[in-house]
Amino acid sequence: MSLKGPIQQYISNKYDQHPDMFRNDLDVIDSLRRDAINVREAHPTGIKKLQTYAGQLVWMGGKFPIDIGADFTWYPSLGYHTEHALVANNLKYELLNVYYNLAALYSQLAIASNRSGTEGLKTAASWFSQAAGVLQHMKTEVLHELRMANPPDDMDEATLESLMQLFLAQSQECFWQKAVMDGYKDASIAKLAARVSDLYNLAGEAAMRSEAISSAWIHHMSAKHHHFAAAAQYRAACDCLEKRRYGEEVARLSDAVLCVNEGLKECRGGYLNKAVVDDLNGLKKRVEEDLKRAEKDNDLIYLQAVPPKSELKILDRANMAVARVPPEVAKPYDFFGDRGEFGPALFTKLVPFAVHVAVSIYEERRDRLVNNNIITALETLTDRLHEILSSLNLPGSLQALEKPLGLPGTLVQHAEEIRQADALNRLQRGFADIEKLCASDRAVFEEGKALLAAEEDEDNTLRSKHGTRLWTRPESRIDGAKLWNQAAEIEGYFASSTSSDAVVREKFAAVKDTLAILAGPDRGMMDYIPNSRRTEIPETLKPALGRLRGAYNDVLRLESRRRKRVETLKSKSRADDIKGEILGEAARLERTYPTTQIVPAHFEDFFEKRLDALYETDLEAVEKERTDQDKILADVERMNREFESQKKSVGDRGNADRERTLQRLDNAYYKYKEIVSNVEVGRKFYNDLNQIVEQFRNQARQWVNGRRQDARSLEDEIYMPPLSSLSISPASAQTAPAAQAYQTPTSNSYFMSPPQQPQPKPIRQSVHSPPVEAHIQSWASNVPPQQPKPMPPIAPVASMQGTWMPDMGIKFAPSPSAGANPNQQNQQQGGSIPPKKGIWEPSSGIRFG
Repeated sequence: MSLKGPIQQYISNKYDQHPDMFRNDLDVIDSLRRDAINVREAHPTGIKKLQTYAGQLVWMGGKFPIDIGADFTWYPSLGYHTEHALVANNLKYELLNVYYNLAALYSQLAIASNRSGTEGLKTAASWFSQAAGVLQHMKTEVLHELRMANPPDDMDEATLESLMQLFLAQSQECFWQKAVMDGYKDASIAKLAARVSDLYNLAGEAAMRSEAISSAWIHHMSAKHHHFAAAAQYRAACDCLEKRRYGEEVARLSDAVLCVNEGLKECRGGYLNKAVVDDLNGLKKRVEEDLKRAEKDNDLIYLQAVPPKSELKILDRANMAVARVPPEVAKPYDFFGDRGEFGPALFTKLVPFAVHVAVSIYEERRDRLVNNNIITALETLTDRLHEILSSLNLPGSLQALEKPLGLPGTLVQHAEEIRQADALNRLQRGFADIEKLCASDRAVFEEGKALLAAEEDEDNTLRSKHGTRLWTRPESRIDGAKLWNQAAEIEGYFASSTSSDAVVREKFAAVKDTLAILAGPDRGMMDYIPNSRRTEIPETLKPALGRLRGAYNDVLRLESRRRKRVETLKSKSRADDIKGEILGEAARLERTYPTTQIVPAHFEDFFEKRLDALYETDLEAVEKERTDQDKILADVERMNREFESQKKSVGDRGNADRERTLQRLDNAYYKYKEIVSNVEVGRKFYNDLNQIVEQFRNQARQWVNGRRQDARSLEDEIYMPPLSSLSISPASAQTAPAAQAYQTPTSNSYFMSPPQQPQPKPIRQSVHSPPVEAHIQSWASNVPPQQPKPMPPIAPVASMQGTWMPDMGIKFAPSPSAGANPNQQNQQQGGSIPPKKGIWEPSSGIRFG
């Protein structure tokens, strides 16, 4: 697979820069990946290739998102699905696999070290420690950034922990062997051996929680745990002998015998390497001989009390093996540069992806501040203003008196706006768009739900077919709980939106006829609005009318000023381009903290300062608008009470119908403005929901495909023939060469190529170049044994004369009391017995036609 194409495409689609600017960087990253995934030999030169590519991947994580469109394909090395490649559009997945191969290479270098001398042992211990360090870095620093619901089986937390402890155990074992070679005191050797035992035990416990580590490995770790527990007690007993603690010597030798016997129990089934078994038997023989001698000497000469095991002091531990993370892995940024080990960092001229994310975060935060905290607040004030005016029957009562005949000017303006906007058709189109968007979103969502339901039905069918004992994987609603919960959440969105849509339609239905009158010709409105019976305003009413008109004009001016403020604020928000400033801030951060990866959180203070500087005055203006509106409304209510009082005093009731009609038309206009806003909100809601349901459907499809693949694999395992019916050739059951006494079987047995392939290779293989020999867990006899299997006894080949043929009878076993007879002899010689008439006898056999 080439990284060049996906990165080039991503830069072209998502960034403002042209991909040709990075032509050399694209070629380099492809070359680095090609070199890294083709590291096959246990040679130190492979370390730099893997570290350099991993370092560039870490650097690229600050420039690109985790999913850049490159499908990385790798074959797992452990577990029961090593023949199935796992594909992921995930940079961190690629980084994990490269680190995995780096840890494997360190282990291979440790195996290749000459451990016949102390220098070779020190070198091997160092390689093992670095392998453990890489695995620790993967577990603590990279795995939580993977963002995969189900990480690969051989790279989950339990598996990485087990492998790390296994490498530490082998490193500690090298120190133990060096101490033996150098002739250290028995007490010191006992401390080292006790720690080796602890580490093998930790590795085995973690392996029990792993889905990838086979039982053969677990048996091996358990055997080594008991082996070194026995070796530690043996060395402690030797120290007791030197210090004349003869009773304690007998107790520790007795415990050593128990430990070594526990280790030998792991030999059942043929899981262990012959070298390990020989070491255990050799240690057992030596410990038993010393125990006989110690018991005899103590019983005849020293007569010291033998303490029970519970009273023995727990052996001290001397820990020499430490997970050492290579600096090239822990701090890759320190190795970039023109003269750096990794060379210059790639894509340095590309604006970091974090900057693009930060721009999006700022724009989203700015729009939320402007729309929700300012514009929506002002619109809420305006809605409250119109509600109060409508309750006061304004401006209908004013218009009815001021314009007793014809059409008021304000109403004419509103009608003209309705006509130009083609209000009725606009709303109808808006409702149709909402229905179409809702139906589209619902169809996508139902497709995702149908996938989940179909997978659940398939799983239940297979569980009923095979039974819960064989069908051991989690149920669909448990394994896919996140998706099912998301489906329920989306259902809630649809229910809420459907209810809101109904409310908006009810609003429209209530004013539809009135809007049709406003949208019609002026003659239609004049016919609809009754004329007043009184054409002149009484003199006593004019002062109150003038004061109310003045207060209402203040309301109109307030609305006009507010509309202009909103338009100005929208224009300022659209012109608020932060890209230039944030690029300068990113450059400052890179200069100040050259080794720190830039993330959007670094711009938080910058966001706060900019938003405060630009929009603080507008936020304050909202409170001023609220105060001004309350003051003006108080004046309007006071003037309206005075006006209504004067109207009653002059007995003016001739224009009541005109007032109500004019107010109805005015209310319809403002209700139209509100419905238009509701329709736009609904359209935006369904557009946003479309992204959510599409993501849900894609995740459901991916999860269902994975579950179906798992189901096929599980069925293959269920239908796999029993082990006893298969034979394994001696060559395939071969393991790595036996190690020296008390030395663990080198990880070459597990982490290197099978015996048929002498050249070592990384344990994970990329699809870029298929493995020379697939490292597949299988029952086939020509595959390297990840989990050794006992060989059934090979039966001698029968001669053709003794071969059963269909025309021969089937001989049933005679009763114990029955003696041999000619018929039986005839059967043994392959003859047949002619059928007898009458009752069939078991000894007569079955004859085929």
